[in-house]
Amino acid sequence: MNIVIVESPAKAKTINKYLGSDYQVLASYGHVRDLPPKDGSVLPDEDFAMTWDVDAKSQKRLNDIVRAVKDADRLILATDPDREGEAISWHVLEVLRQKKALKDKQVQRVVFNAITKKSVLDAMANPRELDEPLVDAYLARRALDYLVGFTLSPVLWRKLPGARSAGRVQSVALRLVCDREAEIERFVRQEYWSVLANLTTAGGAAFQARIAAFDGKKLGRLDIANEDQANKIAAFLRAASLKVASVESKPQRRHPAAPFTTSTLQQEASRKYGFAAARTMQIAQKLYEGADIGGETVGLITYMRTDGVQIAGEAIASARKVIGKDYGDTYVPEKPRHYSSKAKNAQEAHEAIRPTDLTRRPRDVARYLDPDAARLYELVWKRTIASQMESAVLERTTVDIDASGAGGSATLRATGSVVRFDGFLALYQEGRDDEEDEDARRLPAMSEGEKVERQSIETAQHFTEPPARFTEATLVKKMEELGIGRPSTYASTLQTLRDRDYVTLDGKRLIPQDKGRLVTAFLESFFNRYVEYDFTAELEEKLDRISAGELSWKDVLRDFWKDFSLSVHDTKDLRVSQVLDALNEMLAAHVFPDTGNGEDPRKCPVCGSGRLSLKVSRFGAFVGCSNYDKDKLEGKVPNENPPHCGYTRQLSAAGGGEEGDAEIADGPKLLGQDPASGLDVTLRSGRFGPYVQLGEEAKPKRASLPRGWQVADMDLDKALQLLSLPREVGPHPEDGKIISAGIGRYGPFVLHDGTYANLESADEVFSVGINRAVDALAQKRAKSTRGGAAAAPLKELGAHPDGGPITVQDGRYGPYVKWAKVNATLPKGKDPMTVTLEEAIEIVNAKAGKSGADKSGKGAKKAAPKKEPAAKKAPAKKPAAKTTAAKKPAAKKPAAKPKKATAAADGAS
Repeated sequence: MNIVIVESPAKAKTINKYLGSDYQVLASYGHVRDLPPKDGSVLPDEDFAMTWDVDAKSQKRLNDIVRAVKDADRLILATDPDREGEAISWHVLEVLRQKKALKDKQVQRVVFNAITKKSVLDAMANPRELDEPLVDAYLARRALDYLVGFTLSPVLWRKLPGARSAGRVQSVALRLVCDREAEIERFVRQEYWSVLANLTTAGGAAFQARIAAFDGKKLGRLDIANEDQANKIAAFLRAASLKVASVESKPQRRHPAAPFTTSTLQQEASRKYGFAAARTMQIAQKLYEGADIGGETVGLITYMRTDGVQIAGEAIASARKVIGKDYGDTYVPEKPRHYSSKAKNAQEAHEAIRPTDLTRRPRDVARYLDPDAARLYELVWKRTIASQMESAVLERTTVDIDASGAGGSATLRATGSVVRFDGFLALYQEGRDDEEDEDARRLPAMSEGEKVERQSIETAQHFTEPPARFTEATLVKKMEELGIGRPSTYASTLQTLRDRDYVTLDGKRLIPQDKGRLVTAFLESFFNRYVEYDFTAELEEKLDRISAGELSWKDVLRDFWKDFSLSVHDTKDLRVSQVLDALNEMLAAHVFPDTGNGEDPRKCPVCGSGRLSLKVSRFGAFVGCSNYDKDKLEGKVPNENPPHCGYTRQLSAAGGGEEGDAEIADGPKLLGQDPASGLDVTLRSGRFGPYVQLGEEAKPKRASLPRGWQVADMDLDKALQLLSLPREVGPHPEDGKIISAGIGRYGPFVLHDGTYANLESADEVFSVGINRAVDALAQKRAKSTRGGAAAAPLKELGAHPDGGPITVQDGRYGPYVKWAKVNATLPKGKDPMTVTLEEAIEIVNAKAGKSGADKSGKGAKKAAPKKEPAAKKAPAKKPAAKTTAAKKPAAKKPAAKPKKATAAADGAS
C-alpha cells in the first residue's frame, strides 16, 4: 500500500479518484505543528533551537497517518508546490521519524501545479527528494517572524500601553498606510483654473478643447492660478476666430497584461468585484482543489500562490486554439507571447494562475459553482486567454486650434483616440485604481485650415488633490514593488492589521487608526531600521537566497539577531515620558493640528496654562493637560499653583475625527437640562471618545456615544436616552427575574440572570420588547451549551485512587492532565500520548497540593473531612508528587503568561 499525504480533504478526495486501489490519500489539514505561543519556542542562545507544538486535532490526524504508514510500503508527500507545502511535508516526516514509523520505508516527494489526472500521474512518475533549502527558508522565515513578534510586542506593551503587537512584515505594511496618511495631512491644496471650449466642426460634430497656450506662453494644467487670469483668457477666446492649425495622428499598440500572479489576482479581484485579498485566496483555493463538474471532480485552476507569469507550452497552444475558434485568426498573434516578471525579488518557479483546461469556458462551469467562484474563474480564464491575444491597435489624435483676435493669440488642444483593431480588448481590459484615461474620448474628423464654430467657453475653479489612500489592491501592488513580504502572505498581513484595529476600511480605502499611527511612530523612533522598506526587502531577498541554497539559514538568523537584540536592549531603560516626548514631536501635525488662529495648538483650552500632551493608560493613548495631578484630583494635596486640570480628549478629536467632533474639542457643549433633576446635560470629548454627562458632581453619571452615533446628531433627547441606561425590559416569563438592556464594552445587549445576548444595534436597546429579548437570550444559551461542551480528551487514563476519571486534554497553553476540578499542565517536552496513569496521579496531586485544593479536586481545604477515608491513601503519594514538581517547575509556566498569546499570530505576518 502507498500512503499519499496532502494538505486538505478536498484535495485528497480529488486526487484519490486519479490513483488506483494501491494508494490511500490522507489529509494533514494544513500545518500539523507550530511554534507554541509563549517565550522559549525559538532559542537564539541554543543555535536557534525551535520547539514545535501539536494541537489536539492535529494529533488525532497524525495518529491516523502514523498507523497508516506503519502498515504501508511507501510514503508519498504530495503537499503544495511551494515553501509552505514543503514545510508541511517536512513536519509530517519529522513526526513519523520521532514515532519510528518509517523504518526502512521509501519516502518520496511529488509536486503538481494543477489537480488534474494528467498532472497528478505525471508527478507520481517523477518523484524527488524533499527540498531541504526550501525547508530552511521556511524555518528562517518562521523564526524571524516569531523573534520579531515575541521580542517587539512586549516592548510595545511596556512602553506604549494599549498597543497590541508588532510584526516583521505587518509593521512595515502599516507604515506604508501611515506614511500615506501623513502625506495627505501635509498636502497643501493649490488653486488652479481650467478654460474649456465647446466647439463644433463645419459638419456640426461637437468636441471639446482646452487652452494650451496664450500670448506665446505654454500653459500646463496648473498654470492658470486665479479667476482673473482665467476670465482674461476666456474673454479673448469668446471674441477670437478659430481654425484648425494641425491634425496629428499616431498609431499606438496596447499589449495585453500577463497572466495572473497571486498579487495581481488579488488586485484585480479587488478592483472588479470588491473582494478582500483573503476572500480572493479562499475562493481560489477551492477552484484549485477541485469542483464536481458533471459528475467528475477536477481542479479548475493551477496553483494560486505564485509570482511566476509564464504558462506551460501546452496551455499556450490551447489558448491560441480557443482564440482562433472564438474570435478568428486575426486575433491570434503570429508568435506565442512570453512574459517575465518585473516585481522585485520575484521567483518564477511556478506557472502563473490559469485554468487547467482552457477549453472549459466560464459558461460551461458557472452552473456548478457558487456566484463568487464563477466570477473568479471567469476572471482567470479571460485574463489567461487575453494574454495570448493580438495587441489592440489605436490611433491617438491631437488637434491644435489657433485662436486669433485683436492683439493676441492662443492655442486650443483637443486629444482623443480611436480603436482601429480591438485585439485583446474584445475580451478583457485590466481595471484601474485611481487614474482616468483622458485620451479615451473620440474626436470627429477634421482637416488643417478648417474653421470651427464656438458654442461656449467655460471656466472652472479646481484644487489639487492629495495622493489617494491605499486600497487593498494598491497596497498589495506597492508591497510587491518594494519587495516587502511574499504574495502568499499579503492576505493574512492585511487581515492582521484590521484585526488589531490598526487600520479600518472606509469603502475600499485603508485608513490608519490612532492606535496604528502610535505604533508606527514608536517603531520609527526607536526601531527605525526594522521598519525601513529597503531593510525589509533585503531580508526578504536573503530568504529567497536561502531557498535557492545560496545562504545558510542560521547565518542569516545570527546576523539579524545580533543587531536586533541590541536594539531591544537599548530600550530597556527607556522611560515612558521619553517615548511620549518623541511621539508628541513625530505626530504633532496629526495630534495637535494648527488651528489657523495663531494660537499654540498645544495650549490647554480649559485651564489655559497647561500644555497638551500624549498620555497613556492601560486602555491606550489619549491627549491630556500637563496640569493633570492625581493627588490634587483626589484631594490629597491642595488644588492650587497651578490648579488641577482634568481636560482629556481622543487623539484625533481636534483634527480628523467625525463631523462635529471639533465642536467639543475645546470643551463641553451644553445640550440642555434634565427635566427630572434640573442638572445640566453636556456633550464632551474624553480619552475614549465623545460622551454625555449629567451634572458636575465628583462622580457624575456618564454614557459614551455608541458606535454609529455621530456628535453632530446629538441632542438632549438622545443624551437622556443614553443616561437612562440600563433599561428594564421586564420579567422573564420562566423565573420572573428582570431582563435589562444596555450598551457595554462589546456593544448593545440584553441581560438576564448573568447571561448577556447581543443586540443588532444601539437603537434596539431603547425599543427591544420582552419577546425579542427572551428569544435572543434563548439563542445565546443554546449556542453556549453547544459551544461550551467539554472537549474530547486526547487520552483516557483511568480512575484516580480518590475517585473520578483522569484524562489528558489539549488546552490553549498546551496539553494538561485533568482530574475533577484540577487541571495540571504537563512538563515541558512531555508527549501527551505517552503519559501513564501513575505519572498523571503524581502531576495532579502535586498541583492540588500547591493550590491548597483537597484531593477531591473541589478546591477548598474545608471540604477535606468529607473525604477522610480516601484522603488517607494520599500521604504515600505526596512525597513523589512534590519531587516531580520540584524537578519540573516549568509545568505551570505557560499559564503564567497568557498575554504572550497575542504576539504569536503577529509574528507570523
